[in-house]
Amino acid sequence: MNEILNKQDDQALWEYENFVKNHINGNFMQSLSWTGVKRTWEWEAIVSRDDTGKIKGTALILIKKIPFLGCSFLYSPHGPVCDYTDVKTLKDIFEGIEKIREIHNGYELRVDPCITENDTKEINIMKSLGFEFQENAPELTTIQARNNYILRINNRTQEEIFESFHKKWRYNIRLSMRKGVECRVCGPECLDDFYKLMEETGKRDGFCIRSKEYFELMLKNLGEHCRLYMCYHDNEPLSGAITTQYAGKTCYVYGASTAKSRNVMPNYLMQWNMICWAVENGCSIYDFQGIPFYKDENHPNYGVYRFKQGFNGEVLTYAGEFVKTYKNIYAELIEKAGKISRKIFHMNPARFFDLVKR
Repeated sequence: MNEILNKQDDQALWEYENFVKNHINGNFMQSLSWTGVKRTWEWEAIVSRDDTGKIKGTALILIKKIPFLGCSFLYSPHGPVCDYTDVKTLKDIFEGIEKIREIHNGYELRVDPCITENDTKEINIMKSLGFEFQENAPELTTIQARNNYILRINNRTQEEIFESFHKKWRYNIRLSMRKGVECRVCGPECLDDFYKLMEETGKRDGFCIRSKEYFELMLKNLGEHCRLYMCYHDNEPLSGAITTQYAGKTCYVYGASTAKSRNVMPNYLMQWNMICWAVENGCSIYDFQGIPFYKDENHPNYGVYRFKQGFNGEVLTYAGEFVKTYKNIYAELIEKAGKISRKIFHMNPARFFDLVKR
């Protein structure tokens, strides 16, 4: 039994949020708070209940209206949230999403549930429900990174986790402390410092960055589930990160640093402080997030993987995206525009759709 979430019903909103934040497959991008960050998108949500009225699954759907074409792109980031072997609930959720698609004239629905590439049973279930699936999708062709680097906490103490790091990483963290680097949990007042670092990082590494306003919205709307970490040395900002903590997972979402003063190792200390936050609040996973091209030692991005690898985690590869296309001509036009944007501006698909209405 599915229903479109009533945005005016505070009890229904609370019930939805409580389900998502306590589910093993919950994710901050399925939180209703995320809609305050993605404010250039419209949104709806589906709730699926069993015969007793208990919630069995949910899905937050972001809706991007496409100018001039009169259609919409529907996307559920890391959704739905449910047991992915529960065919009845999945089917019910997607039947609910179909109602939303009709209301908003959706030309395409895209979902990327937290299914790994080895979850053959779950992948086949999604395909049986009418979704197209590209196995081993190439890097930067999916909205969310398929290859992530994660550290499983597994109820270990901070001391146990620290001792598991590569000895050079432990040395660098201690060195940063000895050199007087301060890692602070900051508020919006430090966003100017963070954004200067982000601009420098984007220019240095050749990628398009989000606006300062976007990071302000993350801190404001995610509230206690989001932190800005900044590392300072002699009051000079050296590195910063926007990190989320939700549904038992702490995620390093955005990071930036200056090329100066790398000898005092601020990035190592910053990661350690964020990992400590995960441990303090009983998280099961610290997610370093994307490691695109990590298998190619000659790729410029390989150094990102090598840095994260020193914290002794593991590679987690998601299956990727499952797609239903309803109006092929619109999908083809918009996909071509997306390819051009990626080629010219080095944007991934999510960033392209974020800018469509701006």
